[in-house]
Amino acid sequence: MSTRNQATTPQEHRTVSRVVTILELVARNPQGLTLAELATALEAPRSSVHYIVKGLVATGYLTDVGVYTLGPAVETLLGARSSSVEHLARPGLESLHREFDETVLLCMRIGEQIVYADVIESTRPVRFSARIGERRALYPSSAGRCFLAYSDRRFRDDYLTRHIDDPDTRARLHEEFSRTTREGVSFSDRQITPDLGGVHAPIFRAGVHVAVLTFAGPAARIDARLEPITAAVTAEARRISERLDRIG
Repeated sequence: MSTRNQATTPQEHRTVSRVVTILELVARNPQGLTLAELATALEAPRSSVHYIVKGLVATGYLTDVGVYTLGPAVETLLGARSSSVEHLARPGLESLHREFDETVLLCMRIGEQIVYADVIESTRPVRFSARIGERRALYPSSAGRCFLAYSDRRFRDDYLTRHIDDPDTRARLHEEFSRTTREGVSFSDRQITPDLGGVHAPIFRAGVHVAVLTFAGPAARIDARLEPITAAVTAEARRISERLDRIG
């Protein structure tokens, strides 16, 4: 009898407990927590905690923006909650799509990739096409570069060093990142995608960068209306950020 009870009684697993505790701590602190704060809360070595959070960042359950915040995989796991970024951003995507009939996307970061968390495609025959759940590298994608602009400097420098050999290209990107954070908007790089136009605006939750609102289409059509498109995209990104702040 005792053997059967031991076999069926759940036993605490230290690593699983630490993973769950980390996620719970970060969920209760939307402004984010540092590695040192997590290690102190868990009363665990920083090296052990760092190993776990690296895995959570790589799988999208945490996001590293200098501090650790909940990642997009948590939103996907929980579905379309009323407080999810996808849910609160959807009206903004629909508004932009109705006004301009170009493809509008909500992009989120998972580790060193972006994922299209929501997409509304243009109804026009020639359009930018993408699938929900599709992933792209942070570089050279335009939305990915917007994420890099708002990333922790140490992560960004390490990423660029590992992925870009040319120092002139790295210098040009650093200038682009500074311009993006200063102006609150970025644009598709015509050196990389000559025929594609795009406008990308950051979305924040409790002051933490959590997503990018992307507007994409043929370069000629985007260029013809770039000023009103840029104004509309940045305004919608601000409204989404305000909704996220109200929810908390």
